[in-house]
Amino acid sequence: MPLLAGQQSEFLVLQMFLMREGLRVVPEMKGMLDGWSDGDLENVAALLAKQPPRTENRTRDEKLHARGASISRAMGCGSCHLADYSGQRQVPRLAGQREDYLASAMKAYRDNRRAGADTNMNGLMAGVSDADIAALAHYLATGK
Repeated sequence: MPLLAGQQSEFLVLQMFLMREGLRVVPEMKGMLDGWSDGDLENVAALLAKQPPRTENRTRDEKLHARGASISRAMGCGSCHLADYSGQRQVPRLAGQREDYLASAMKAYRDNRRAGADTNMNGLMAGVSDADIAALAHYLATGK
């Protein structure tokens, strides 16, 4: 499950909209957004976006972290998610997100089990190995 506090409001609205409309299938959310108006989605997203991002004590593996940093630079992750991975508008904050969630999401994009509003992430993740995803997830979760 992702950490939602401090996430980009536009990203949250988009994701809830996709789930509500059945365009993004998340079994845990099935039926939860039925009957919600667009205004309801916007209100909840605004509330979550105003919350400070949750931080957790994470142990950094320096070698894995450095590998993840190198992969991130090579893949250009900061061009959409910004240099500090705080995200912008419909692009989510990755900084400090749960490592297991990041790895799961990246694998889902790679394996075409998840799509966003566009297919950029699917194309970017195509062919990325599990080991590289693990390094990238560790880097993003443990900070620059």
